[in-house]
This record gives sequence, structure tokens and C-alpha cells, in this order.
Amino acid sequence: MAHRLVDKLSGFDSPQQRQQSQKMVIFGTIFLLTTLLILYSSNSGNESYNPRNGYRYTVHTTNLKAWANQDGYVAVYGNKTMNLHCKQCALVTSSSHILGSNVGDDIDQAECVIRMNDAPTTGFEKDVGNRSTIRVVAHSSVYRIIRRPSEFLNKTPDPVLIFWGPPTKISKDAKGTLFRLIQKVSMAFTNLSTFIIAPKKMRQFDDLFHKETGRDREKSRSWLSTGWFTMVIAIEMCDSIHVYGMVPPYYCSRRPQPKRIPYHYYEPRGPDECTTYIQNERGRRGNHHRFITEKQVFARWAKHYNITFSNPKW
Repeated sequence: MAHRLVDKLSGFDSPQQRQQSQKMVIFGTIFLLTTLLILYSSNSGNESYNPRNGYRYTVHTTNLKAWANQDGYVAVYGNKTMNLHCKQCALVTSSSHILGSNVGDDIDQAECVIRMNDAPTTGFEKDVGNRSTIRVVAHSSVYRIIRRPSEFLNKTPDPVLIFWGPPTKISKDAKGTLFRLIQKVSMAFTNLSTFIIAPKKMRQFDDLFHKETGRDREKSRSWLSTGWFTMVIAIEMCDSIHVYGMVPPYYCSRRPQPKRIPYHYYEPRGPDECTTYIQNERGRRGNHHRFITEKQVFARWAKHYNITFSNPKW
């Protein structure tokens, strides 16, 4: 349309008139495009902009209370069902931010205490407490849990372990080494309730990541973290959640740069936390955890599911 209008300008006698008319056409075209862009944006209220790669994606907020189902957890031994419900939960992360917090007593006073993988309490009771009601364990941490039963299995009267991982490795149908090992432990510790996240629910976790971030987990070469599974499980079973030691999504991008601290509170010589977060978030070769992206989702969930954060507070 703009070209046809410019062509018609060739019939004017005055060069000044042609120049003025050309400017009017350009301004008109810019105004039209701007108007269309505003209209498009106003009709896209459920879209977010990702500053890392510049694409728009639609965010769907899922009702995680309705999303929960007991069938998603398969008992490793016996006929137990996953029906635990807690009014108030303490979710203790493995971050070094919790060191020096002196919140161990507060954590132990919670109705249910949720921990992740092989994070110990012995020697850290003052900061992380001693009780463990639920422990969410990745398939890669199974051996570390089994090697220290007195630390992870004997400290709480009736602990619950929830294992997650690829169905090819830990499902009942797989009957691999990991499943047999978990099964033997479940038979040896009769007070222990052990569950594996069912293959169908594992796919639901992937779908949830896609809906909440706009990214297909496999295509974006992402690995879900134990923190992702733990937060969703906590929302399913807890009326309120107090998270200890988790930094907000913007923490590692602050200026000046945050002080370097170990990724795990129990590994003082381990990698720096923010370095780990940023390298994983930016990683494109191979699969990576998207810790910062996940925390952006957690911040949104906190507004809907009575979640508070401390050490640091945000």
C-alpha cells in the first residue's frame, strides 16, 4: 500500500510537495504498525516475554490442588497409599544460605518437615533441624541414601521416601538394580513408607513444566530438578509451606555480585551456588537444570498456595 501511494506522488510538480507527501506516508505507515502492535499486545494478556532469547510464550497457571492424585505414587512394598496431609510444612533446601540461620528449632516444630536427596541433619541440627517427615530423592541419589541408613532412615519414627527418575530405571516394570535396591530397603525398614512416582505422573511433571514455562522440557534440553518435584509434592499435601534457604529468581543477577557460597551446605568445597545456577540456565549443549526458570515459577505459585520464604526472605 505504501509503495502505491509513493508511486502516485510522482505526478506532483513541486519537489517540496513530493517530499512532504512521502513523509506523510511514512508517518502513516508507522502509526498503522504501532496501532496493530498495541492491539495485538492487549489481546495477549496471558503471554510473557523471555529476555534471554526474545520469544513470546503462553503461561498456563495450573491448579495444583486439583492436579494432585494418589495414583501417581506407587508403593514399593506392601499396599500403602500416599495420603499424607499436613497443615503446615517446612521445606528445607540444601543451600548453604541456611548455614548460620539458627532456625533448626523452628523447622522441627513444623507438623511436617520435607527434605531433598541426601542432605544430612547430623552436625547441622542448629541450622536445619533434625526431623524428616518426607524426603524426595532423585534416582541419582539412591545409593547415597542406602549407604547411610542411620542418617536418613532411623531418625524419624515413620519416614516417607518418594523416589523420582526415568521409568526405565526405577519403575516396577523396569525391575532394574535401583528398583530392587529400593525394594530391599523397604522390606528391611518396616516403619518406612517408600513410593516411586508413577510413569504417568512423571509425564505430567513434564507437561506441567511446559505449561508453566512455555518450554518443552526435552526440546529445550532441560532436566527437572529435585526442587521442582519437591515443591509440587509439598503443594499437593501441605496447606501452608515455609521454604528455608531458597534464593529468589533474580538473586544471582544482582549487582554487585552476591558472595560466593557452596551449592550444598554439607559440601563446603563444592561449586559456587550462583555459578551453578547461571551455567545451568545458559547451558545449551547437553541437558541442564533450569534452576532460575523454576524459581520464577515458584515465585508465581507462592501467590496462590500460601508459600513463604526465609533465609533469605523474599
